[in-house]
Amino acid sequence: MEKLRRTMMFVPGNNPGMLQNAGIYGADTIILDCEDAVAITEKDSARNLVFQAISNMNYPTEVAVRINHISTPFGWDDLKLILKAKPDLIRLPMAQGPEEIRDIADFISEAEAKYHFPAGSIKMMAAVETPKGLRLAYEIASASPRMVAIAIGAEDFIANLKTTRSALGRELTVARGELILAAREAGVQCIDTVYSDVNNEEGFKKELELIKELGFDGKSVINPRQIGVVHQFFAPTEKEITHAEKVLEAYKDALEKKSGVISLNGKMIDLPIVARAERTLAYAKATAGKGGNE
Repeated sequence: MEKLRRTMMFVPGNNPGMLQNAGIYGADTIILDCEDAVAITEKDSARNLVFQAISNMNYPTEVAVRINHISTPFGWDDLKLILKAKPDLIRLPMAQGPEEIRDIADFISEAEAKYHFPAGSIKMMAAVETPKGLRLAYEIASASPRMVAIAIGAEDFIANLKTTRSALGRELTVARGELILAAREAGVQCIDTVYSDVNNEEGFKKELELIKELGFDGKSVINPRQIGVVHQFFAPTEKEITHAEKVLEAYKDALEKKSGVISLNGKMIDLPIVARAERTLAYAKATAGKGGNE
């Protein structure tokens, strides 16, 4: 099964204490942030702290770094230093097109060769935060074999739409749907935006229900308290696991009997249903089979 990225937790790159403790909360991925969480006056300090953290901390999870955009005075400097420490993943904010993805991918290739890292071992993802980025989402997601995910960054996207963030997130309906389609066509994961009201657990759960129904693979988070809630939502329920097992049993039985018709409880089973069942069981295995919401 592909790498789980149910939770990708942002960690301010200029906060030594948070960098030190980032790996203890159980997020699938930690994103050491050199961009939005860091004031302009602290960009150099954050870059150095992130480099030292990756170089010296044995994080028990995937380690990503959100660099500043390469159009800023900081982006290339972020890459030049951070790549020496070999992060697992580079996250580009405000992606605008495939060219910048390819430029960064080429730069990573040069760094891998220079520092004798395995070719292709440093992955990439990009955040779509503008209408242009959304229009080119498939091109961005498919621009390099290094790309493993695309994400939506709600605050900048909504500002570009000239609207405001609502409790139900209706203003993101089109963007979320189009991003999912682009990710699936490109064969990469799709990660939802952060839910910034960390004290509104009911609202957070409603948003999780929505993005799971839409097909998102995970969610960016900003607080460790959100991690367990997300993991619970994305875990297959016992009912889903049992149904998936029955589907695969029926499919196997039909193959053995060379039957052209596959059914379970009077309902036809076709290959997409089989694929869904296989994904459910693989997900259950990867998450230790713990059930989520019934």
